[in-house]
Amino acid sequence: MQTLQTLDYVVLLVYFVLVSLYGYWIYNRKKNLEADSGDFFLAKGTLTWWAIGASLISSNISAEQMTGMSGSGFKLGLAISSYEWMAALTLIIVAVFFMPVYLKNKIYTMPQFLHERYNSRVAMIMAVFWLLLYIVVNLLSILYLGAIAVSGITGWSFELCVFLLAVASVFIALGGMEVVGYTSAIHVFFLVFSGVLGLYVTLNMVSVDAGMMKGLSILQGEMPQHFKLIFDKSNQNYIDLPGLSVLLGGMWIANLNYWGCNQYITQRALGASLPVARKGILFAAFLKMVTPLIIVIPGIAIFYLYQHNMIDTSLINITKDGATTADSNRTYPTLLLLLPKGIKGITVAAFAATVIASLAAKVNSISTIFTLDIYKKAFQPDASEAKVVSIGKWAIVISTVIGILLTLSLGNALMGEGKQGFQYIQEYTGFVSPGIFAMFLLGFFWKKTTSNAALFAMIGGFIFSVILKFLPDMMNLEFLYPIGFSFPINGVYEIPFLDRMAIVFALCVIGMIVISLVENARGVKPKGLEIDSSMFKTSTSFAVGALLIIGLLIAVYSAYY
Repeated sequence: MQTLQTLDYVVLLVYFVLVSLYGYWIYNRKKNLEADSGDFFLAKGTLTWWAIGASLISSNISAEQMTGMSGSGFKLGLAISSYEWMAALTLIIVAVFFMPVYLKNKIYTMPQFLHERYNSRVAMIMAVFWLLLYIVVNLLSILYLGAIAVSGITGWSFELCVFLLAVASVFIALGGMEVVGYTSAIHVFFLVFSGVLGLYVTLNMVSVDAGMMKGLSILQGEMPQHFKLIFDKSNQNYIDLPGLSVLLGGMWIANLNYWGCNQYITQRALGASLPVARKGILFAAFLKMVTPLIIVIPGIAIFYLYQHNMIDTSLINITKDGATTADSNRTYPTLLLLLPKGIKGITVAAFAATVIASLAAKVNSISTIFTLDIYKKAFQPDASEAKVVSIGKWAIVISTVIGILLTLSLGNALMGEGKQGFQYIQEYTGFVSPGIFAMFLLGFFWKKTTSNAALFAMIGGFIFSVILKFLPDMMNLEFLYPIGFSFPINGVYEIPFLDRMAIVFALCVIGMIVISLVENARGVKPKGLEIDSSMFKTSTSFAVGALLIIGLLIAVYSAYY
């Protein structure tokens, strides 16, 4: 097993140069056009359905997904695929029910939705919060994990990798959402290509050159525990994926909030017509069905090769306090090093591409929220289109610089020494996502929902999450373990993360309903959105595609339940 060779470095550097030059060319081309904020932030009317779908996936599957999910495949097995497969079903729901509401009411940012549905106070509070969350949590984690992986494979310094990834993403982001969308389509091609190569190489190694299907058969036969989608309480990983909650519980809250109420994601489709947006989202759903094959299965194969000493175990093992353990975060870099000379460079470029696309999309979303929902509303409401675009570009550069500084100063403390970036993201966003989703859901479909009810969900949801995080251990609730309410982890009892999200969401919805009904009785008349049943009708082709995905999901969960 070898690190990158000269040919690999050439391929990698050529990729960086081409992507950077392309972004710079688009940036210069757009400088000569009339400035338009709708074009810069949303690429209104310019993205095709395949560009929208590819951009959704490329921006979603970045460093925390490639390293985190392949590592979870190593540790948990196929069960981690529920995040991907349930996301496919979630995307269908978002396309059918969420996008019509956004587009009908000309909603271009999530704070704008909160402003029009509730009031400016709710919108401004959430705009500031989203900025902090995107920079301190998402931008930091993507940049840190991406740089760690590229550095580990290439041998370049961590600091250099942080700089290269950040600079390449800025060039793309400065071209606006159109550049982000179309370059993402290229990234997805490389992502799928490298994933298929990784799948072939690892399964072929498992079968000792007897073929992929033989390798998959060996994995299923010798490691059945890694091919179980639904865990029971006896499984040591139940705390991460608590049984049927992945089908009926908190997984829905996490996915619907992420795919339906997240500026970083929804921005891809908000500049398109409803038919184009739906086609793009459906395309993304099909890609979601494929991603476990190119991320999770290779992770399982690496575990098999590691257990049978068929790879260099030093690539996985870490030594800390005199004990040697397997670090699942090293699964994906190990996978890349298994590939032949020349191909390594392509796959590293593909990985870097997803990181760059995700970073570009993230800073574009940061710029959009800051410019349209904070600067234009609080500082200069009469700003010209040219001024708005200029501020947006400065926001991209400044947020990237802040991200670099945070990554270099705090990244290792927050995600180093075997800590998983995916868990870091979930830990911090999971404390607020149930309340945010409750605000959006009731704001969409219940016209009686009031602004104070939304504030309750925003603040109360966070408080409920903190209480339920520590309540089981503080009150010695281990006696509730038999019914799955609490679960021991390192001697401390906790409510499984997904279950906690579901409980908090239910509390937020109940509280919002009560507050809204009380205020309605006092004469408060909340602002509703324009909604009618015809908005939710879909084309025949969309319905067929959606049913195909649902059928595939039923088949997969029936086979590996």
